[in-house]
Amino acid sequence: MFIVEDKGSAIALMGASLIFLGTWPALLTLLERRGRLPQHTYLDYSITNLLAAVLIALTLGQLGESKENMPNFFTQLSQDNWPSVLFAIAGGVVLSVGNLCTQYAWAYVGLSITEVIVASMVVVIGTTLNYFLDNRINRADILFTGVACFLVAVILGTSVHSSNAADNKEKLSGSTNRYKLGKNGGTEPSSQLIDKDVLVDIEKGASTEYATRAEAGTVEYLVELEQRRSIKVFGSSTLMGLGIVFFAGVCLSLFSPALNLATNDQWHTLKDGVPHLVVYTAFFYFSISCFAVGTGLNILFLYRPMAGVPKSSFKAYLNDWDGRQWALLAGLLCGLGNGFQFMGGQAAGYAAADAVEALPLVSTFWGIVLFGEYRKSSRKTYTLLAFMLLMFVAAVATLMASAGHRSTK
Repeated sequence: MFIVEDKGSAIALMGASLIFLGTWPALLTLLERRGRLPQHTYLDYSITNLLAAVLIALTLGQLGESKENMPNFFTQLSQDNWPSVLFAIAGGVVLSVGNLCTQYAWAYVGLSITEVIVASMVVVIGTTLNYFLDNRINRADILFTGVACFLVAVILGTSVHSSNAADNKEKLSGSTNRYKLGKNGGTEPSSQLIDKDVLVDIEKGASTEYATRAEAGTVEYLVELEQRRSIKVFGSSTLMGLGIVFFAGVCLSLFSPALNLATNDQWHTLKDGVPHLVVYTAFFYFSISCFAVGTGLNILFLYRPMAGVPKSSFKAYLNDWDGRQWALLAGLLCGLGNGFQFMGGQAAGYAAADAVEALPLVSTFWGIVLFGEYRKSSRKTYTLLAFMLLMFVAAVATLMASAGHRSTK
């Protein structure tokens, strides 16, 4: 079995995890913005997300000889370790619900702000829990300085979203010649602006900016995007979007502590002589429950959709190949990213491994490059955005510096 022995390897795994976990949301956002139903996308995502866990378990989990206190993956499947298995399953449940919520939150609030607020909540809540579960192996003075930075980033993130929403409302209300504001701030375009031929550009992998005739950040761009996307957001309440984000943040704050309990049994739920779940086995059970909850809910949403999304069917999902490759890739990246995070956390402490929650730095890059987020926004929005990202850089640096080393003896 492959075991991460040193701090350097753990940090390398966290770095790879950060890139993967910051990229997969951009792929799902791209599909939603071009009109693919979120139910179809999430079902595809769930398949390869589970596949990643199976591959990790069957390869890294089986390398080397099985030891008494660290058995290989197949050995653990037959052991009496159900209390730890249940913690792993619980972690998969909250992760699946949280990821499902973020899929809708990206549409309402935007990729960058959603990831900032959710990741910051994960650190503030989850890292605090992991610090105590890990028997305080991380340096508290450095760790909680980073947690404080993430907390400030949450506040700045909500301010950026509110400022950007006000900017968009001003753009829409000032364009009285071609658009009429709806009762809740939405728009009613007087003519169809989308040229369906340009959607072919997205099919070929072009960014949203180049797949429309309008310049990113303009009112025309906002209306074209609204007409094309699968989740309609014009006229929605700012509080509704933030409510979804904060609920997702609470759910996602709990999955890492659950995996921590599953692999280290701090509450002594296992019988004497039963070895702890190795990270690969825990991640396997975790991913099984994540897959079951995600597929079950999204099959339900095919027939009873939420957020105004059109109804669909399982047959329609099977026949929908438009962008399927990107959804499958997103699931693979998310699965590998979570696996690498847990492997790094087992070696250096789950609290320090929460540094991968700096993924909004990656997501913000994709949000600006692919989707033109914050184009033509106000100076206030740009200033808040800059301070938010600077706070994230400071938070990541301090969280990485707090890394300890867990004894495997």
